[in-house]
Amino acid sequence: MEVTTSARFLFAGVLFTWVLSVGCEKVTDNVMPCEFPAIFNFGDSNSDTGAISAAFYPRPPPNGVTFFHDPAGRVCDGRLVIDFIAKYLGLPYLSPYLDSFGTNFRHGANFATGGATIRRANDSLFVSGISPFPLDIQTVQYSNFKNRTTKLYSQGRRSANRKNFPRPEEFSKSLFVIDIGQNDLSAIFRNTSKEKVQSAIPDMINQFGVDVQFLYQQGARTFWIHNTGPIGCLPSTLFDIHNPVPGFLDGNGCVKSQNDVAKEFNRQLKERVNKLKTELPLAAITYVDMYAAKYSLISDAKKQGFFENLNICCGSYKDGIRFYCGNNLLKNGTQIFIGACKDPSLHISWDGIHYTEAANRWIANQIISGYFSDTKIPITHACYR
Repeated sequence: MEVTTSARFLFAGVLFTWVLSVGCEKVTDNVMPCEFPAIFNFGDSNSDTGAISAAFYPRPPPNGVTFFHDPAGRVCDGRLVIDFIAKYLGLPYLSPYLDSFGTNFRHGANFATGGATIRRANDSLFVSGISPFPLDIQTVQYSNFKNRTTKLYSQGRRSANRKNFPRPEEFSKSLFVIDIGQNDLSAIFRNTSKEKVQSAIPDMINQFGVDVQFLYQQGARTFWIHNTGPIGCLPSTLFDIHNPVPGFLDGNGCVKSQNDVAKEFNRQLKERVNKLKTELPLAAITYVDMYAAKYSLISDAKKQGFFENLNICCGSYKDGIRFYCGNNLLKNGTQIFIGACKDPSLHISWDGIHYTEAANRWIANQIISGYFSDTKIPITHACYR
């Protein structure tokens, strides 16, 4: 099976190179690529590289089994999209801002936390899984990080630790990635109707715009903004659905009403991003259609070498009971560990909510090329000039 998997990734790499050279040829002609000295990332568990693990309980095995061979703070068998972005740009994987052990922020920091939302939630992590670090707190953490780093460098030779932090002039030249919104929609969906969720979207988008403007005021200039994915295609959304009425699911087995809400969120987000482009004249803002990229993979799963999208690698749902990835189940007096499937690279879904490393690699290759951006600009040319 390893030969098949390797061949699939080789083909994906060749295809990606072709897309990049053909689809973005006119954009990159005679234009030098950006040289990002650092990446600063904001978001939820889709890009959390260890913040919630550092702040609360560490992610259990078998998370990390494919690449790190040990839990590495990510809800995944290996790397996330943000990891592949960093690797493609020649930068190290991002250390989470909240982790104090062995961290190095020389080439950026990750402020994303699992369960994070755009709006502040009047809830607890231990009740609903919502993070106490929403987007506005993450941006304040960035501001604090930047200010303290600048002060550190002003101390000159008296500070030996500054080698672990970006130079002050590098902040404005860095790439700012934002991937958040999924939890805002999912959390409301648990307790209310589609119409009420949609009525809350303008407030989410307004807060998102305020947070981007704050980062801009702090000197951020290059933004790479992901919209939210097809939440109706997450296997976890189907756990409690029995005998759905005709039209409830689409041709790929996804919940249409939830995807409709995600599409409406993305429509309003794109409008706000376009407005930000006029409000922030010194910024380069790229809107990335993660929904289209992820749905493209889900629609074409078997052709891309994956099982169908509802097949979960770690954890399961049987007889009305959820078996969570990495948990221990007591059955007939015996502890049973809920482990991973034999080959995660054949699966799109890792645990019913998050994607596998193989799926993240596929998605990253598509968006890095610029193929799913509002203007077909590859990430290597997305900086402010």
